[in-house]
Amino acid sequence: MGFSSITSGCGCCSLGWKSSSFLVPLRSNSSTPNGVLVSPTNRFNRLRMIRPYASASSEPLLVKAARGLPVSRPPAWMMRQAGRYMAVYRKLAEKHPSFRERSETTDLIVEISLQPWEAFHPDGVIIFSDILTPLPAFGVPFDIEEVRGPVIQTPIRSEEGLKALHPINLDKVSFVGESLKILKQEVGGKAAVLGFVGAPWTIATYIVEGGTTRTYTNIKSMCHTAPHILRALLSHLTEAIAEYVVYQVKAGADCVQIFDSWGGQLPPNMWELWSKPYINEIVGIVKKRCPEIPLVLYINGNGGLLEKMKGTGVDVIGLDWTVDMADGRRRLGDDISIQGNVDPAYLFSPLSALSDEIHRVVKCAGQKGHILNLGHGVLVGTPEEAVARFFDVARSFNFESVEEKTKVVV
Repeated sequence: MGFSSITSGCGCCSLGWKSSSFLVPLRSNSSTPNGVLVSPTNRFNRLRMIRPYASASSEPLLVKAARGLPVSRPPAWMMRQAGRYMAVYRKLAEKHPSFRERSETTDLIVEISLQPWEAFHPDGVIIFSDILTPLPAFGVPFDIEEVRGPVIQTPIRSEEGLKALHPINLDKVSFVGESLKILKQEVGGKAAVLGFVGAPWTIATYIVEGGTTRTYTNIKSMCHTAPHILRALLSHLTEAIAEYVVYQVKAGADCVQIFDSWGGQLPPNMWELWSKPYINEIVGIVKKRCPEIPLVLYINGNGGLLEKMKGTGVDVIGLDWTVDMADGRRRLGDDISIQGNVDPAYLFSPLSALSDEIHRVVKCAGQKGHILNLGHGVLVGTPEEAVARFFDVARSFNFESVEEKTKVVV
């Protein structure tokens, strides 16, 4: 999951362009002209998983929690799940050094997406992709440079620039749909398959600034100097992103997360003007066409926006680690689900401290409507044993008994 949103700063969404892996699938020796290996006729002939898991219910645990339904324990996954902390991913990235190749080749997407699943068995398997992936499909080509990250050679800052935009051509992101279908088959209902997109404001930031930025001066000034151009861009992005969400759902996504990673860079009143209405529109379109799909909204630095985020109509609000979970629950109420929010740095702490923090977060969130996650993406160099402990502790809870199971030694 290489989120430009949390990449340069989160998808989804990775603060970088690398991901991870544990067990490598069995493959044939055939390859395409560009050297990418092609899997056998059944698309993926994979090794059997060695970690035990509970039998799948009619609906994944994560989806139930997203809808606020009773669950036996908090479902758990991690943002930037296929991140740079896993040794096997780094090995794969050496073989396929282009992030675009890794994130736009079906077999590689599936392989990378399933690496954390086979290693840790999380409750959500998120597709390995990037929030910028659909840009060329609606007229915005981009490159990824090793040092600078994403680069858009022709930023859109004028009416002339808007002429390059066109309705999203979903055929150009067919690898996303194909990958989701395969992931759905591979996971087999034992976990939720997660899709994700960038919110219009966050995507517009890249398009206007020409890539990553620390100041956001071009797009923020456009709010005042060329508001009609910015509104036109945001409206176009809204339509394209809504179609892209529906496409992911139809391909097999059980839940979709919207990353407005740079929304937290706006003052709250400006976020209400320049981000929230467009997220509202996406949620409305998706809920009309796919009423059962849970939607998650995550903003990096969202402490001042929680109540406003709730007004978008999403099912789940992701909290970053700067918000106290108890305070977040109090402010949002019990009628919406929440996700998060262990500080990623805790995974560098002694395992006992990590376990204690997970217990604290889960207790503060309550037994209903909580998806356990980090408050940001997994950090580079995170010990894999800490990631394993994170998921082991999540599985140790039992809301159906008076006391939690004690199968994890703290």
